[in-house]
Amino acid sequence: MDNTSLPQGYRHPLLQGIVERLAHANICLHITKKSVKNINFRLKPYHLAVSVPIYISNAELAQAVERRISWALIHHPQVLKRHQRISKEIDTQDSFLLWGEPQSNTFNQHEKLAYYRWQLSIVMSELFAKWQPIVGAYANETRIKKMQTRWGSCNTRARRIWLSVHLPAYPIECTEYVIVHELCHLHHANHSPAFWQTVATAMPDYCHWHHMLAGKSGKLD
Repeated sequence: MDNTSLPQGYRHPLLQGIVERLAHANICLHITKKSVKNINFRLKPYHLAVSVPIYISNAELAQAVERRISWALIHHPQVLKRHQRISKEIDTQDSFLLWGEPQSNTFNQHEKLAYYRWQLSIVMSELFAKWQPIVGAYANETRIKKMQTRWGSCNTRARRIWLSVHLPAYPIECTEYVIVHELCHLHHANHSPAFWQTVATAMPDYCHWHHMLAGKSGKLD
């Protein structure tokens, strides 16, 4: 993954250095301007989210973020450890997971996959309709497939996108990220820096969902 590109609209030499320092710890920097009075920081797995007042300058922003870099680098391992512990607890639970939440249903493996396929088929059309205009790319065909080693795949010639039937076990944002990821391949058929910049532009917080899935058994084409 490319973590070294600045968020769109924020060009400042000090910010570039900050992004590169964070990238060494595999942390993405996500900056958003909001109607807030103060600069707020939120450290999540592989992700430092910063919300800033609309009126702030890039120089002021860079200085404020620089003062919190040491804090982020020191505490990120603790955030990761806590996240991994929670993920492990969820994975070992006997309860059935739907969109990341435990359910009371009990299914055998065949019934669970059939249920996941049904749940994914319900939301797919709506999610593709949501994200295709944002990405600026449109699939000719979307399908669900039982994939053991991939969360999604894209045939760029046919403009056909496959989603893994296992995705409904995780928060729905993970499915949205996979859709964005595969749609971006219709712009870039590789994982170049330009590809990752396209992903980040469409879905600025993609890092969080990427790493949630990356810690599992699947990967993305």
